[in-house]
Amino acid sequence: MGLNETPSAGRTHIGFFGRRNAGKSSLLNALTDQEISIVSAAKGTTTDPVYKSMELLPLGPVVIIDTPGIDDTGELGELRVRRAKRVLNKTDAAILVIDAETGKEGPDEELIRLFRAKEIPFIVACNKSDLAPARAAFWVKDADAAGENAIAVSAKTGEGIGALKERIALLARGEEPKLRIAADLIGGGDFVVLVTPIDKAAPKGRLILPQQQTIRDILEADAAAIVVKEFELRETLEHLGKKPALVITDSQVFAKVSADTPKDIPLTSFSILFARYKGFLSQAVRGVAALDRLEDGGRVLISEGCTHHRQCDDIGRVKLPRWIKNYTNKQLEFAFSSGGDFPEDLSPYGLVVHCGGCMLNGREMKYRQGCAEDQGIPITNYGVLIAHIQGILKRSISMFPQLLAELEDPL
Repeated sequence: MGLNETPSAGRTHIGFFGRRNAGKSSLLNALTDQEISIVSAAKGTTTDPVYKSMELLPLGPVVIIDTPGIDDTGELGELRVRRAKRVLNKTDAAILVIDAETGKEGPDEELIRLFRAKEIPFIVACNKSDLAPARAAFWVKDADAAGENAIAVSAKTGEGIGALKERIALLARGEEPKLRIAADLIGGGDFVVLVTPIDKAAPKGRLILPQQQTIRDILEADAAAIVVKEFELRETLEHLGKKPALVITDSQVFAKVSADTPKDIPLTSFSILFARYKGFLSQAVRGVAALDRLEDGGRVLISEGCTHHRQCDDIGRVKLPRWIKNYTNKQLEFAFSSGGDFPEDLSPYGLVVHCGGCMLNGREMKYRQGCAEDQGIPITNYGVLIAHIQGILKRSISMFPQLLAELEDPL
């Protein structure tokens, strides 16, 4: 899959961290052979994380992230440091850039502790080796002795840049994901019907990302993807001439699609498939039981991984709160988060309802799941919640027999 075909959530996220003036931005520019970040001798030039999607050989499609200095000071500096640390939640591989003349200091050691705590593989890049080659060699040896992956580099001369690329590729490549979106549920030659209402939030002329990715996954399994709107489903099924292996629907029309799909045809939703793809489905199935335990005054957080333009009948801001209120018949309070803005403290909430996470990489989604689990807050997903409200959750996960037991053992 090439750069233009790979969504951000499917790319390896590589973060550059370190103190101010260690040369993070210069090294990033040298590594990518692009002027991605502004470079200046003034401390604190990078004030916000900078994201760049690109192709980094020999690794492939990546997202490169330049971060503010971890030693920034003052009120604004502390805010920048928090933003830099938040980047760790989506970082698949980290580059700790240190200055060859000064080596590792307290903030660098703190970063290493965070890398290890979050199980992020990392490389210590000893930059400015052209200015202090002996010191650079000393710090690399010191890092190696501590069991760290270290290398001497120079953003100015290019020393070690090629070797650093190779190390990043080895560090970040890892295993291919074992799960597919839908391909492991079907076989070559199968028909899959996808029910895709035209989403007003999608850019004109495009399907939304989960639909695009699911279609591609089906085609790569040598199966046929038949795409229809919700009011075309019944007639399509009647005239296919062959029973589809699976029907996948947008969760917003789950009830109609369930009524129009014969019981002997497996049915699920894009949102449920993406919850499984992100390793989130089991937790979402357990967490949805909390919906039946909400009391008057309870608070629900509805969280989206993207920041799309809000429509008048937006799924997250309008429809879900309405459906939840109607189902529970309780006076509830709702809070909302979107994009990278996910609260660290979830204690005020009785339930977190998260989108499918198509715009979040696996590490970011895992972090959010972990926040909820560590704090004992039930978390579920749009598709699971909608299926539960409409009484079709068992049907929508019937192709995952091991998960049916989760309904009998709620969180």
